[in-house]
Amino acid sequence: MSEREFRQVVATARTHEQANRNVTLLYFSVALGLRAKEMSLLKVQDVLAPNGTIKDEVLLTRSTTKGRKQRLIYLTNKELRKALSLYLRERSDNGAAVVRPDAPLFKSRKGGPFSPNTMQMLFKRMYISAGLDQASSHSGRRTFATSLIEAGADIKAEPHRESWRLIGLS
Repeated sequence: MSEREFRQVVATARTHEQANRNVTLLYFSVALGLRAKEMSLLKVQDVLAPNGTIKDEVLLTRSTTKGRKQRLIYLTNKELRKALSLYLRERSDNGAAVVRPDAPLFKSRKGGPFSPNTMQMLFKRMYISAGLDQASSHSGRRTFATSLIEAGADIKAEPHRESWRLIGLS
């Protein structure tokens, strides 16, 4: 997915219901390379410190990742942090349980957690709505990996903060 296509899907997502949640999901996919399953399993406590500030690093545990490989993701991208802040503020303004550390980070329209499958379907709907019929929930992850490779990062090596700096995500 090109930067233009990413901006197009973000702009389209901003015009629909749950705009802040969906824009945040798009950033988590493209800027962090997360899979639908990984996003569906995130909890508020994974991204917020006890004092309510957004963490810089998030540990994805073996139980949440494909291949049961633990890894760190970095919430240092300014646009991602802005989208996440807006989404969390909206949730707390609506009286939702954003303060509960064990609450799902991304809540479905019904108020519960997403399943990996419903998360994939949401991404598909967002991409189709933006005119990107061939895109899927994995498109953001591929874009992320391609950006790292083009910047000279070794994506087979243990990821570290420098990889994100190479592509301007920190």
